[in-house]
Amino acid sequence: MKKLNGQELADYVKGRQAGEARRLRARGVRPKLVIFYDNDSPVILKYVALKKDYGAEIGVDVEIVKFSTEDAEERMLAAAKDPTVHGMIVQLPLKVVDNEILTLIPREKDVDGLNDGFDSATAEAINWLLGGHNIELADKRIAIVGQGKLVGGPLMRMWGDSGYDVTAFRKGDDLNKLRDFDLIVSGTGVPGLIKSEMVQSGAVVVDAGTASEGETLVGDSEEALREREDVTMTLKVGGVGPLTVTVLFEHVLRAAS
Repeated sequence: MKKLNGQELADYVKGRQAGEARRLRARGVRPKLVIFYDNDSPVILKYVALKKDYGAEIGVDVEIVKFSTEDAEERMLAAAKDPTVHGMIVQLPLKVVDNEILTLIPREKDVDGLNDGFDSATAEAINWLLGGHNIELADKRIAIVGQGKLVGGPLMRMWGDSGYDVTAFRKGDDLNKLRDFDLIVSGTGVPGLIKSEMVQSGAVVVDAGTASEGETLVGDSEEALREREDVTMTLKVGGVGPLTVTVLFEHVLRAAS
């Protein structure tokens, strides 16, 4: 398997972001992100911790808030009105609080790109990843599996607007048709959904799905696909995830500026 390594690109950008955070602080601006969540699933806790650590490394304050149905609106509105808060995100999926709470994030603080503020952080990260590995999109048939808020939906809009040849696959569609595509992006959170026999030789596979099996984080692709030598694919650990965090903080710094 030829590897799409997002961690290397993230590490490259991180130094520049640390410099930008220092310059903002020198002007009296302390970049700040608030992360809301409502459950303690391993996936949620893992990504919240990654973002907190990343913020500490580059000089962005990160506040973690666990909310409930009783106090979610009050806490979200307080952050929305707080001029010292530059970015707000809700770590998805929510299990207790209704997704309608996402509409309380102001567009100028919507650094995850869920309310048409900034571009989707995950979708932009996938663009960075493919561009960083010199993978052209204009000459490819592209399949996007899953049409969620974080990956599939934003990518369909982004790449569709750019005129690329993009097809959406939704729940219940025949995934064996993926064999006809040169680039497959999957973000369903269904472990093992993308089988090796569904992918043609020479294809590029971006696995942006995240789920948990016990304490282990897994993607959408089965292990047999990762063992093939004739595909180009994201790493099991260090693929899209690190770059998504990097793009998220890029948006926070831009909002603070």
